[in-house]
Amino acid sequence: MNLVNPAEVGMCEQRLGRIGEHLRAQYIDKGKLTGSLTLVARRGEVCYLQSEGLMDRERDKPMGEDTIFRIYSMSKPITSVALMLLYERGLFSLTDPVHRFIPQWRDLRVFKSGNLPLFMTEPCKQPMTIRDLFMHTAGLTYGFMHATNVDRAYRKLEVQQIRPGYRLQNMIDELAQLPLEFEPGSAWNYSVATDVLGYLVEVISGQPLPEFFQQQIFEPLGMVDTSFEIPADKVDRFASCYERNLKKELVLQDDALASDYRERSFYSGGGGLLSTIYDYYQFCRMLLNGGELNGQHLLGRKTIEFMTRNHLPGGRDMSAFARGSFSETVYEGMGFGLGFAMKVDPIRNGSLGSVGEYFWGGMASTIFWVDPAEELITIFMTQMMPSGTFNFRGQLQSIIYPALVE
Repeated sequence: MNLVNPAEVGMCEQRLGRIGEHLRAQYIDKGKLTGSLTLVARRGEVCYLQSEGLMDRERDKPMGEDTIFRIYSMSKPITSVALMLLYERGLFSLTDPVHRFIPQWRDLRVFKSGNLPLFMTEPCKQPMTIRDLFMHTAGLTYGFMHATNVDRAYRKLEVQQIRPGYRLQNMIDELAQLPLEFEPGSAWNYSVATDVLGYLVEVISGQPLPEFFQQQIFEPLGMVDTSFEIPADKVDRFASCYERNLKKELVLQDDALASDYRERSFYSGGGGLLSTIYDYYQFCRMLLNGGELNGQHLLGRKTIEFMTRNHLPGGRDMSAFARGSFSETVYEGMGFGLGFAMKVDPIRNGSLGSVGEYFWGGMASTIFWVDPAEELITIFMTQMMPSGTFNFRGQLQSIIYPALVE
């Protein structure tokens, strides 16, 4: 990957150098991370790309620029873009009820009380829409939330739990048996909604999700290392994933090895992709360029603008709608659009940045953000669970934004 002198794009090389200094001193040297890879680009040019530490501690393999990472929920923006490609072809409307494409969801009900299988429920006052799925306002949840009787039922039915022969259709059928956490459109709750968007991509396009991604997104953007599975000839570039235990030690994740990414049947649009920092940079460049990259037009400029605006009712921030807590972001000063969170009030949010900056992250502490006002892209890759253990986003913003000199 070609790098330019930061001064050529209005950034200070010395201040950007603080990124590596900080990561080494505070995380790598202290054993809080095994390794990391950070990219900063401005005005279409990469001006900082630095690897730290190891991609595989057990084999003493250094982090490389071509390392392949589990990006988990950074898959969500890609899936959202995929469905919006079909939106631009007039194949659905955001206000369409989801049961138009998933008939068995026509009579979904809302939780009142009880436990599986003896739930007390009531009918939805309004149907779940496709926009609700994009925005996580659909009334769905995740089993790992450990917050309600509904997410307990997700765990009991093993909703979205990968096992031999398990497919997206199985997840849809399981969810048809369960009540919603709340009335669609009335609250924000992080959920399996983007996996349902992936299912809709398959239903509406008539293609398997990996095939649609490959033909419509990865090939046009040159994302040669992004997929749901790891080929045998790329395993040596696949980073190990670690978990910080209660003793604050990093232990190898037994359930996140290369073998778990071979011959899959469940394609999680919400968290199943593998990628490199180069590939994800191509995706971010496309977004910042208004849907176009190197002559390949994926989405229209107005579509990108629409997706990355705050769609929460009344233009309010997430703190007015979110249920529970979530580690990816504080809710104050943050809005949510179609597949992205965005900063609507940096002061209320308490971190440096611009109004309109949009972002998301992944379960293994990967993060990215795109700042159209500053023509800035930042991507941070590591493999450490759980996300939110350390405030990498806030710390990187406090270092990177002061490096802007023009």
